[in-house]
Amino acid sequence: MSKLLQSFYLQESAVKVARQLLGKELCTKINGKLTSGIITETEAYMGIDDKASHAWNNRRTQRTEIMYCQGGVAYVYLCYGIHSLFNVVTNIQDVPHAVLIRSIFPKRGFELIKKRRPVNKPLKQIASGPGMVSQALGIDCSMTGTSLLGNKIWIENNDLQLTEKQITTTVRIGVDYAGNDAMLPYRFLINPEILN
Repeated sequence: MSKLLQSFYLQESAVKVARQLLGKELCTKINGKLTSGIITETEAYMGIDDKASHAWNNRRTQRTEIMYCQGGVAYVYLCYGIHSLFNVVTNIQDVPHAVLIRSIFPKRGFELIKKRRPVNKPLKQIASGPGMVSQALGIDCSMTGTSLLGNKIWIENNDLQLTEKQITTTVRIGVDYAGNDAMLPYRFLINPEILN
């Protein structure tokens, strides 16, 4: 398998990237220990024109400034003061697009993932929410701004070929505040059963 190149992250549309990330393998190496999972659910956020985006209306804060970087870095933020949510920054510098990784199917380092997520659930449910993804892979807010081209957090290509029928497209979750933008078809998912 090969690490995704920066050119992948510089694509114009976060929606396109969100769909293409399905089936790719999100990896972390923390304290020398590798964990990973196949990406099974994503959501796209289209920057300053998207009312659901943290960067809507060109909002720039200490937290969101990382979204304005050139694509290929991590944007990790705290949700409800509890959960670290991992996003992939995409597009060129000053175009703040991002893709939230909502779910993964654990692939490597399963014993460590189970220690981080000590729950009695089937494999497909251990990291079936954005906060659980970060917990399973050891990602926290201190990692915001980390390059996805390095050796701490990265995404790998693999041989998984998805068909159109295997991909479901829906509206995003928990963005009712975004008005009409809440109805945009920017969420993509695959059934983890196909990975067994």
